[in-house]
This record gives sequence, structure tokens and C-alpha cells, in this order.
Amino acid sequence: MTNIIKGSCVCRVILWIISAFRSNWQKGILGRISAGWNRHFATSVTRRFCIAYCEFPEYVQTSRYAKVLRGIRGIFERIGDVLRQSVFYKVVSALWAFWFWLTKGSVVGKLINKLHARQWLLLAFTMYLPIEYMIRDTLKISSLASVWEELFLVLAVFLVLWRRALKKAENLDRETPLDAYILLFMAVGLLLMSLVNPWPAIAFAGYRIVMEYILWFFIIIRLIEDDKDMKVMYAGFMIMAGLIALHGCYQYVIGVEIPSSWTTKTEAGVRTRVFSLTGSPNILGSLMVMTTPMMAALVYFFKKKIFKFGAFLMTGAMCLCLLFTFSRGAWGGMVIAVVIFALIIDRRIIGLLGLGIAAILIAVPSITSRLTFLFTPEYAEASAAGGRTLRWETGRALLADSNPWLGFGLGRFGGAVAMDNQVLDETDEFQYFYMDNYYLKTLVEMGYLGMIFFILMLVVFLIWGLRAIFRSDLSFMANPGDTLVKAQGNYRVLTAGIFSGMCGVLVHCYFENIFEEPYMTSYFWGLAALLMYMGLFRPKDRAKKGLV
Repeated sequence: MTNIIKGSCVCRVILWIISAFRSNWQKGILGRISAGWNRHFATSVTRRFCIAYCEFPEYVQTSRYAKVLRGIRGIFERIGDVLRQSVFYKVVSALWAFWFWLTKGSVVGKLINKLHARQWLLLAFTMYLPIEYMIRDTLKISSLASVWEELFLVLAVFLVLWRRALKKAENLDRETPLDAYILLFMAVGLLLMSLVNPWPAIAFAGYRIVMEYILWFFIIIRLIEDDKDMKVMYAGFMIMAGLIALHGCYQYVIGVEIPSSWTTKTEAGVRTRVFSLTGSPNILGSLMVMTTPMMAALVYFFKKKIFKFGAFLMTGAMCLCLLFTFSRGAWGGMVIAVVIFALIIDRRIIGLLGLGIAAILIAVPSITSRLTFLFTPEYAEASAAGGRTLRWETGRALLADSNPWLGFGLGRFGGAVAMDNQVLDETDEFQYFYMDNYYLKTLVEMGYLGMIFFILMLVVFLIWGLRAIFRSDLSFMANPGDTLVKAQGNYRVLTAGIFSGMCGVLVHCYFENIFEEPYMTSYFWGLAALLMYMGLFRPKDRAKKGLV
């Protein structure tokens, strides 16, 4: 099968295009500029500054915060000593032994037992969106739909504490430099919820939807104990995103029916906008922005050509799915993600990006018309009448009329909680709607105080994300040669894919309430934990080993 694929016309044409591009790049102006940059950068002050910046030591392991956590871990270990003598532990151990005995001769059982419980939980986490879709839209179990996310979270916390108490986890000392800023943001949110709460239940719901899913960062960083856990989680994300992308492409082929409000009369060429399981083209577009750079990273990372080819095809499918969402904000986020990935790994991608954008604008009039519509008087008029311009002005007016430092109140305007709890009377000046800008929504609800700590948290993530990329595999800069060769089996390319996709999502948040979707917030902070593991906790003596 491998030889058939390698010998196919499609594979040969793709390999010829890649070879021709590499050859022309080296001879072209951009290639010579890039080569000159590399020669001068190798001995420059800028390079030494970047290395010093990325090698900046982390003091969190010796901080009071780490000492407190070590004390808590000691308490759980003592609880574990008592737990081992309990009837409950003996019953669980007996059931576990019975399961292994029952599945000893079963092929399915052996496949299940290849993964540990924590790895199955990591895999389930990557399938957050399909699971939610099945519960809410397919099975329509309303009682379970309202609590399953909290039950899933509790199960994950229980597994982490269980392994800690029984001393089964070797690498749970996982304090990161990001922890303090996340906890600080949560504490500020709690303070604001207490100070501005004319409807306490709404304020609590608003606080919960902002903070609950960030907790996955603390859980995932402790569930990933070794490289196999990391591979399971990365592979799970790629399987989930790849299937969603193929489903989105299928929707475009059949021309799935969409509400008329998703397009305007000036965009007659847009026959449909795909949404897959998300129910929203913008959210699907953001999911593709988050995961497509991760899939593209595998093109560089894999050693075998068959796997490279498969990753290349799936990257193309995910890019097509993104285009078919016709989400302009997601397109902008993807451009930023590609540029960041290119600057870190392979600057030739910027040339491919430019060629791709030019080809799409020339060959696909529907995309061109949707982009050019942004610069027409009709768009400005529609935006002022009921679009982002009106929504953003309304949000700023509400902030100015309330206490700007404390905000209008969590859950009261601009998001899902406010839409579900419309307690204020609508007037000509005030109407309920989604803000379509998560940063402005946060500013209105939490004021300048909450916004400062939210941005501070994101800035610290960006700082340590870059440092995690640098530390994930130091051999990347030491190895000379073509990036397609030296990136094989190098984990820096994977961390760059994760980081660039997350940066694209942060850009898209300026145009949509992306983090209003629980699975998007959970995915974002779960990937942040994966990035921190690969950069700060992954054993460096295995840095040269690959996935394949």
C-alpha cells in the first residue's frame, strides 16, 4: 500500500512541487535574503539576547507556592497510607484484577489495556467536542448535558489525587511559572463577583463559565506523566480535528443549509458556510486555526514519507475546511498562526502563504467578495446598524456608565450567561447580544481591574510559551541543513505548532467570543499544559527520539 501511494501521480506531483519550490527558493531573492539573515543572525547580539531570554531560569520550584503544594502532596500521601488499609481500596484492587483476568484472552481487552486510565482520560479530553455533541444533540439527555462537564472535571481531579495519594505518579511536581497568574486572575474574578452582584446567581454563573474550564490546565499538566501520555494527547487532537475537518468539507460538497443571517445579500457567491459539530462557522474556524499548525508540524516531524504525505493531505483538508467556514476572523487568525510558525521553524512558509492567498483571491470569487465587502459602505452601514460597531459601542457605553474599574458585572452582558438571563428591560439604547469580541466582553463585565489581570495572564503564557518552544529540543538550532530534514523527530516543531495555533485563537478572540464555548476554553488551556510539559518537564535525554 505504501509503495502504491508513493508511486501515485498525486504523490509524485506534490513531491515535484515541493522539490521545485525548494530549488527556486534557494535561487530567488527571498531565499538569498533568508540565507544572509541566517549567516548574520548566528553571530548577532539579537541571537544572544534571544537565547538569554529563553534560558531565563524559573524560580517557581523554590517558591513558597511550591513549598505549600509539596506540603499538600505530603498530606495526600499520608491519606494514601491509610487508604491502602481500607476496604474501599481492597474492593477497587479486586475489581481491577478481575478486569485484567476477564480480558486476558480478549483482543479488544488487550487493545484497551494498552493505555493506562490517565491516557484514556486524556484521549477523552481531546474528544470533548464530539462527546458534548453526542450528549446534547444526538442523545439529547438534558439532565446529563447540564452536569457532564463538571462530572468529567471531578473524575480527572479524582484520578490525579488518587495517583498522588498512592504514590503511583512519578512526575507530579508540576508547578509552572504560569500557575500564579492564573490563580491571581481567578482571585480577582472572585473579588469582582463579590463586589458587583445585583443578581448573585448570575454573577456566580458568569464567574463559573470564565474560570471553570481554565482548571484543565492544572489537571492536564499533572495527567501527562511521560512521553507516551503526550503522544496520546497529541494524536487524539489530530484525530478529532482531522475528522471534524473532513466532515466540514463534506458539508460544503453537499451544500448544507444555513440561516440567511450568516451571509448578506452582497455575498451571493457564498452558497454555504460549514459548521460541522460546533454549530457555528466561526467556532469551527477557530478550532481549525488551533489545530491546523499542529497537523502541519507533523509534516516536518515524521521521518517516514508515508506519514509525511498523510499529514500533508490532512493539513490541506483542514485548510479547506477553514476556508469553507467563510469566517474572516478565523482567516486572520490563521495568517498570524502561519507567520509565527514560519518565523520559528521555516520562513519559506511565508512565501507559500503569499502564493496561496494570491491564488485563492484570484480563483475563488466568493472568498474575494467576502473579504472586499469589509471595505464597502454597505458593510459599514450594516455594522453600525446591528453589527460589531454597534455592539462594541454599546459595550463601551455600559462600561462608562458603571464603575469602569469594577465593570458592569460578571454574567450581565455580552456573553452566554447574559443571553440566558435577560433580567434587564431592553430599550432603544440597550439590547442583549453577544459582544463578538471576548476581550471587550471581559472588559465590560470585569472592568479595567479584571482586564489587566486577564491580559497579564495571557502575556505570561506567551512569554513562557516561547521559552517552552526553545527548551523543548535544543538540538534544533545546533543541527545545520534543511529544516525538512533537521526537524524530523525534533520536538521543537511540535511545540511551535501548538503555540502558533493558540496565538491564532487569541487573535480570533478579538472578533468573536471564542472562549464562550467550554470545549474551546478547555482545549486552549489543555494545549497550554501540553506545551508546558514539552518545554519544561519532558526528559531532555530523550529529546532526539521521534514519534515514528
